[in-house]
Amino acid sequence: MKSDIKNREDVYLLVSSFYARVRKNPEIGHFFNEVIDDWPSHLEKLTDFWETNLFMVSKFRGNPMRAHKEVDSQFNHSIEQKHFGEWLNMWFQTIDELFEGERANIAKNRARNMAGNIFMNMYQSRH
Repeated sequence: MKSDIKNREDVYLLVSSFYARVRKNPEIGHFFNEVIDDWPSHLEKLTDFWETNLFMVSKFRGNPMRAHKEVDSQFNHSIEQKHFGEWLNMWFQTIDELFEGERANIAKNRARNMAGNIFMNMYQSRH
């Protein structure tokens, strides 16, 4: 039986498992692999981000909106909604493989909301 996301170690397991999957994905892996050159450091930052979002601790320092706009610019504004959909599907699959419970559902809902908000903000900034 799976348990819920309970602590930073669980968040790190989720984040590292998820991005191992993302990096191999033919649809979106290149967006990450061509931009991120220090994966261990990036995984720690992403763990901080999700730990902040799931446990309301204030560890994360960064600007995800700006980062996504910069990556979109680097890729000639070619990031599309379907790429966010692919990301979201893999996030849900990874959560479902590893966890179940209230916090796991919160992680899904927050990711769904973030994906929509980040894509729309990124898209609107192109014009």
